[in-house]
Amino acid sequence: MNDDLRELYQEVILDHSRHPRHFGALAGATHSGQGYNPLCGDRVAVYLAVDGGRIADIKFEGKGCAISQASASLMTDMLVGRTIAEAEKLMGGFLHLVKGEDAADLQGDDRERLNVMAGVSAFPMRVKCATLAWHTMKSALEGGAAAKTE
Repeated sequence: MNDDLRELYQEVILDHSRHPRHFGALAGATHSGQGYNPLCGDRVAVYLAVDGGRIADIKFEGKGCAISQASASLMTDMLVGRTIAEAEKLMGGFLHLVKGEDAADLQGDDRERLNVMAGVSAFPMRVKCATLAWHTMKSALEGGAAAKTE
C-alpha cells in the first residue's frame, strides 16, 4: 500500500472515530448486545431494529480506541437496510479482511469502503478492536448474549 493511500485510510478511520455515524441508543430496538474486549477495555453496545428480516436501523454506543469506534461506525453505516443474510456475509468478508485472509466475498463498494480497515491485519492485537462491534452485532441478532473478544 502506498503512503498516500495509507494516509487517506488513516484519515477515514480518524473521521469515523471522532464523528461516529449512527451513535447513540436506539428507541424501539428489537435486538441488542453488549461487547467487551478485556485486553484493552473497549466496550460497545449495538442496538438493531429488525423488520421482516431486514435491518431497518442500527446504532451503537461505546468507548474505546479509534479503531474500535471507527469499525463500529463503518459497520452501522453499511448495515442499514440490509438483510440479516447480507449482514452476516459482510461480516464474514470483513473478518477475513482484517485478519489478512482472502476476502474474495467482499466486492465492489463494500470492499472499497471496508479496505480502510485492511491495515489492521499487520497488528494482530488490534484485530480484536476492529472486530468487537461486528461480533456484538452478530451476538445481538442471535439473542443478545454478551460478545467478548479475547
